Amino acid sequence: MKISIIGGGAWGTTLGQTLIDNGHQVLIYDLNPNAVQKINQHFHPFFDTILPDGVVATTSLQEVIDFSNYFLLSVPTKAVRSVLKEINPLLKRKAVFINVSKGIEPDSLKRVSEIVEEEIEAAHLKGFVVLTGPSHAEEMILRKLTLLVSSSKDLELAQEIQTIFSNDQYLRVYTSGDLIGCEVGGAVKNAIAVISGACTGLGLGENARAAVIARGIVEIVKVVEIMGGKKETAFGLTGIGDLIVTASSENSRNFMAGKKLGLGFSVEQIYAEQKQTIEGFRTIEAMHHLSEVYHTELPMINAAYDILTGKLDIKDGVTRLLSRDLKSEDF
Repeated sequence: MKISIIGGGAWGTTLGQTLIDNGHQVLIYDLNPNAVQKINQHFHPFFDTILPDGVVATTSLQEVIDFSNYFLLSVPTKAVRSVLKEINPLLKRKAVFINVSKGIEPDSLKRVSEIVEEEIEAAHLKGFVVLTGPSHAEEMILRKLTLLVSSSKDLELAQEIQTIFSNDQYLRVYTSGDLIGCEVGGAVKNAIAVISGACTGLGLGENARAAVIARGIVEIVKVVEIMGGKKETAFGLTGIGDLIVTASSENSRNFMAGKKLGLGFSVEQIYAEQKQTIEGFRTIEAMHHLSEVYHTELPMINAAYDILTGKLDIKDGVTRLLSRDLKSEDF
């Protein structure tokens, strides 16, 4: 099968290797000519690894659109809408969109599936799948054991994507019928990962990190239910599984961004040093907006928002959380 990959970053290129491993053909589109050149020279643009011969890239959007009718979206969520606006008029047949980015649009609170439905004409849209779960590209590129989830409104399509990506060497994919829960869990865990990293930067210890992860799941469940997903999904791979790996590893961009906040770096300094997108910062903004719209309490995320926007010193943020009214943990 032929699959077009939109975005030749760390994750998109890594998944290109997986698809080649599984016997498929891929063509990667990226705006950056240097990244495209590296890929075509069989080098990963972010990692010190050699790519299989079949991983090919182009700077031509039309070329990648004509290559197949399966499009794997691997671009920062802030760029998804604009990229889809470019893709839509170029489509000549119905296409399947497979999203692997994790985020929610701050102003509209739209999930990527909703953005795809808004920007791709119905005549051109065959279906949407999110492929998500606990996965660092740094490990997948080395073919280390990883488990993901394929979720869609169309169970048959989710199962098709499950089959395309799964192999018996290092990648096992499950399916889920809870598209909302899978999309939301994958997005909100980035916000909690920033907070976990900040605790590490502040030197608060492993006890604090465990508390952030456990209470973070509570905030994720709240958002999943508000947005129409199933709370049970938050306790699987796309919720707690993804949160554990992202909120406790220095391979995580979101964790490392939070760690730098804890060490005293400004948001501007962090962005200046980070080559890749920090989805957690944008998700914190989106979740703060959601908490206002739905009048729901998201204590850690709202404190993080005030810290990011300069309304609250990070150490005062810890004090604010600890001085909240004492309560039961009964659910």
